[in-house]
Amino acid sequence: MASILVTGCAGFIGSHLAERLLQDGHRVVGLDNFDPFYDRTLKQTNLGQCLTHPRFSFHEVDLRNGLDALVDALPADPIEVVVHLAAKAGVGPSVREPVAYLENNVLGTTHLLEWMRLRDIKKLFFASSSSVYGNTKELPFREEQNLLAACISPYAASKLAGEQLTYTYHHLYKMDVLNARFFTVYGPRQRPDLAIHKFVRLLRAAQPIPVFGDGTTARDYTFVLDTVDGIARGVQYLLDNQGVYETINLGNNRPVTLIELITAVGEAVGHSPQLAFQPMQAGDVDITYADITKAQQLLGYAPKTSLTDGLRQFVEWMDGQDPLA
Repeated sequence: MASILVTGCAGFIGSHLAERLLQDGHRVVGLDNFDPFYDRTLKQTNLGQCLTHPRFSFHEVDLRNGLDALVDALPADPIEVVVHLAAKAGVGPSVREPVAYLENNVLGTTHLLEWMRLRDIKKLFFASSSSVYGNTKELPFREEQNLLAACISPYAASKLAGEQLTYTYHHLYKMDVLNARFFTVYGPRQRPDLAIHKFVRLLRAAQPIPVFGDGTTARDYTFVLDTVDGIARGVQYLLDNQGVYETINLGNNRPVTLIELITAVGEAVGHSPQLAFQPMQAGDVDITYADITKAQQLLGYAPKTSLTDGLRQFVEWMDGQDPLA
């Protein structure tokens, strides 16, 4: 089994991934900076199961602080694969704070890549985003599409820049890289600022749900454990192969409109939603729709969780966190 560094390990996807990699028999070294975007205690709770595991170690590190921070935290840990999930996430906030997104997602990624180069670590799984496709009219989204003028938010631009950086390090230093574009991941531990989390809280408080636009915007919602399965398969693919540089979509291949989502969340909660229509938000795209053929062929990736089942699991998790949620 391998020794794997997971950046952003205390977050929504990262904590689930750390648990999965430990279950698969790997050793996991976790990094997180506990960004104050949401409550630190939530992230510490996410790590609960990992912290007691004998093959897990954790370091609080901010990648923006440069090589010295990584060298000090990880002076000699034997790392075979890096899974880089750490990032400042969210389209809307990136429009309001573009510099913070570039510092975290571009500069932080560059520091990590330089550390990998100096340590001669040759395997990288990089978490990108469906946001890089912007409002392209080519559906479903395919990895080979030209995205030079696609990004319509600083977050999307920072993620596409990350992909360009990974190619640079692959080209210059023969680093094996798998870039994965995630599509609207949801499920237990989801960040409290995300739509499904907000919708459940509003429904239970008998408050109207804001609908940005006319409700026909659509997202390719992917359950977190399906995404994590794709990452775990990607890690194994990197371990098993040399000379790799690939970009894949990790989505569900089934766009759901905003109105359909709100209806499904209402059914999961057992409340009928009230809708409050509002203008579209800056930076939002009309639709995300993943062609997952390449991930299926390379990794055997096959998302299994229906929206109904995924929402049920999410609501059960929220009930366990706070019975009044």
